[in-house]
Amino acid sequence: MKQNKYDDPDFFEKYSQMARSIGGLDAAGEWHVLRRMLPELKDKNVLDLGCGYGWHCRYAREQGARSVLGIDISEKMIERAREFNEDSTITYRQAAIEDIDFEAGQFDVVISSLALHYIEDFVSACRKIYDSLAPGGSFILSMEHPIFTAVAAQDWHYGPGGERLHWPVDHYQSEGQRIARFLDSDVVKYHRTVATIMNALIQAGFRITEVAEPGPSEEALKQYPDMIDETRRPIFLLLAALK
Repeated sequence: MKQNKYDDPDFFEKYSQMARSIGGLDAAGEWHVLRRMLPELKDKNVLDLGCGYGWHCRYAREQGARSVLGIDISEKMIERAREFNEDSTITYRQAAIEDIDFEAGQFDVVISSLALHYIEDFVSACRKIYDSLAPGGSFILSMEHPIFTAVAAQDWHYGPGGERLHWPVDHYQSEGQRIARFLDSDVVKYHRTVATIMNALIQAGFRITEVAEPGPSEEALKQYPDMIDETRRPIFLLLAALK
């Protein structure tokens, strides 16, 4: 199933009010680690899958990328990315990740940030990404951590006074669809174990070079103190892999 919640006007408006929608990469709790995991981008051809507002596309160009293509299923996301873009070397295209079909070896770097947990067939996506990369190319991805996706409610266990006691993890080995509540809407996500995610990359031909489960940086915590509970369990899983 190809899901496109972001073209719903109400959903998109609520998303637009999120900290990372307003503050960009600096407001993304995982960015301080993801940035370090990125390879040298100078003179590289870069693909961003699930590009959203195009923050990573613009960062790639700031680092000297030769060309950047941003893909997103949402027309509203692509429109917003184009509004922010005055660089002719960045191209944005509306398309589902499931439908990508590029020439073999077309890109040197593929980035995907918080998009692949919406994809039902992760194995097929990994294979397509592998084929689209040149030999020695890099794939850097972030997704919601399986500890976060295991229980569909994606919420804390609360005490009698409303205090957050702990994060429940259950049905971890039961992979598949989860109906999560996000921005007052039901959103379809797909839960996979860490092993399944990593093995899909390995079976596609990738060599995994780094794995990270970052919490927010000290700078982010100072600017966004509400992030403090993100230090209590991983919300993001980041991986870097080479073809």
